[in-house]
Amino acid sequence: MRCVTVATCQLNQWALDFDGNSERILKSIELAATAGASYRLGPELEITGYGCNDHFHESDTVDHAMEVLAMLIEKSPLGMIVDVGTPFIHQGARYNCRVLYRNKKILLIRPKMHLAMDGNYREGRWFTRWMNRGKVTETSLPKVIRDVTGAAKAPFGDGYVALLDTAIGVETCEELFTPESPHIPQSLNGVEIFGNGSGSHHELRKLNQRLDLIRSGTKKTGGLYLYANQQGCDGERVYYDGCAMIVCNGELLAQASQFSLSDVEVLTATVDLDTVTTYRTSIMSRSAQSAEAPPYDHVDLNVEATRPGGELTAPFAEPRIHSPPEEIALGPACYLWDYLRRTGLSGYFLPLSGGIDSSSTACIVASMCHLVYDACAAGEAQVLADLRRITKQPDDWVPSSPQEIAGFVFYTAYLGTRNSGDATRGRSKGLAVEIGSVHMDLNIDAITDALVAVFTTFTGFKPSWNASTSEDLALQNIQARVRMVTSYMIAMLGPMARGRSGGLLVLGSGNVDEALVGYLTKYDCSSADINPIGGICKTDLREFIQYSIDKFGFATLQSIFEAPPTAELRPTEEGEAAQTDEDDLGMTYAELTEFGKLRKIFKCGPISMFHKLQSLWSHLSPEEVAGKVKRFFVRYAQNRHKTTVLTPAYHCENYTPDDNRFDLRPFLYNSWWPWQFRKLDEEVRRLATIAAVAPAAPTNEPKE
Repeated sequence: MRCVTVATCQLNQWALDFDGNSERILKSIELAATAGASYRLGPELEITGYGCNDHFHESDTVDHAMEVLAMLIEKSPLGMIVDVGTPFIHQGARYNCRVLYRNKKILLIRPKMHLAMDGNYREGRWFTRWMNRGKVTETSLPKVIRDVTGAAKAPFGDGYVALLDTAIGVETCEELFTPESPHIPQSLNGVEIFGNGSGSHHELRKLNQRLDLIRSGTKKTGGLYLYANQQGCDGERVYYDGCAMIVCNGELLAQASQFSLSDVEVLTATVDLDTVTTYRTSIMSRSAQSAEAPPYDHVDLNVEATRPGGELTAPFAEPRIHSPPEEIALGPACYLWDYLRRTGLSGYFLPLSGGIDSSSTACIVASMCHLVYDACAAGEAQVLADLRRITKQPDDWVPSSPQEIAGFVFYTAYLGTRNSGDATRGRSKGLAVEIGSVHMDLNIDAITDALVAVFTTFTGFKPSWNASTSEDLALQNIQARVRMVTSYMIAMLGPMARGRSGGLLVLGSGNVDEALVGYLTKYDCSSADINPIGGICKTDLREFIQYSIDKFGFATLQSIFEAPPTAELRPTEEGEAAQTDEDDLGMTYAELTEFGKLRKIFKCGPISMFHKLQSLWSHLSPEEVAGKVKRFFVRYAQNRHKTTVLTPAYHCENYTPDDNRFDLRPFLYNSWWPWQFRKLDEEVRRLATIAAVAPAAPTNEPKE
């Protein structure tokens, strides 16, 4: 037997937090060493934090990273290979690197070869990719590293570390997703252990893809594969969702949590590497490819990583994969906790209208409170220390319930007008009571009336309802914008009014579908500090509400789920809301989701979207489908400018219109799309002509 114990981890790193990042790295190294690991793997760019972005251009960032690396090399236990992620300068170019060291000696600095450049990723803006596959050269080490290692140079390039009894190879995050992943040629050169330090963020339904790639990759090549990831909010719109794992020959041996409030989570497994040899040699076609594989540069290390025996890790029965409603309950909640504890503020404020969207946001905060309570009950010292600091409670205080936590960190308000209904007011209050938030019921008519009066005084014109579209919209928008201003005043002074200190972060609650077509008022209460649901579609939010009814027992959510979505900005008619969201939009939320996916994921313009919807919506005529496509693109183009000021939203859906980085498009369009719509009309006429001359479908009626 060749038994080896290996360790991977997930760390809640924070961009540029060199003190905190180094402490978490050291803790993971110590835990791995205590478990008897021969090899410890950490996340991508764990020293700096992944989300430094343009700070990577600053020499300070790399200099501080080298200072931390020197400290890690100095303090790491002897006898274990440590693999850390950091930026590194080689020959005047900056690389995203893995640094493998042991006993104060750098074994290999391995630069990333394939950079992530899609979606939220812009690695090519900050890093150079290494293009010499399978080749290792030398690099000069900075003085701070020379002083610790006693060496002036170290191996640099795409290679692996060859020990006396096994070999360790490296690939980084995106490289796993490429068609020719580095672990394939490495495996053909005899590498048995692969480390992938990653910085991969959460999206709904994404974990399956990650699991499938690792399991299928090692099932094809054989080998022991370690995956590390960041976990948490490191200062951007994304949440890194952990789920470190260890896989051998396609079997999952260990899997860490996907969502957690723990800052450090270390995963270990003990494996007999003879099973890798047996697995590989039983596949003769693989052996033939190995025999003719071109050589791969490597670094020799004359030590052994294995031992002759040990208790082996048994495979998992099945991987743990959360349902989408669970992901919504956990991911944004963990993100909000990180965001709150790192801002130094006292909690969150939410305008709670009693509709699906704001209620979903409220339930996510409630989920955060439940997670914090459970972590405190489980003895998570850091979580309890952070909670005491945020709530300004004494060192012996322990929360008695999630509702008690909500009473400290969550403020809500119903910001009503004469157009608001008693039903939504009651639902807002009922949900607030169930969650435990500090709740207020305000009427803002006096403010909106005063603004209209000021306008009338200076212009001599008094806007009125139902007189014109412009007047209707102006009177609706002023209500929405007053809610935003009022929200920020409550956030600034709400705690003080209750004899507490500190300020609150304002939460937005607009969903991704409404942002897509601009169904929001610019600078209304969708303008906030952070929006937990801005990347989630209405369909998923409705499922999340149903989940929350069962999970948290919030009975008020049932009536919220059943009520038609309405903005309640126009005068009521016989006591009922005079508008619904889908009537205002001219399309259903389910249709909006389809439009969003086709526009972003499938890269469709009006014509290609029309053709795809023809088959998806076969119950509609070509004229009806074309009409819906036109309506969508007109609204999208007219309102695209609103995405430039969208509140930063938790990234959750891969068709979000986030203008900051994810969805780069113009915000001034010819909103009538004359060429495209003319071609669309021609296509509809062509299909009508074909249908007119097409022979009638045969029937099964017997001939007379």
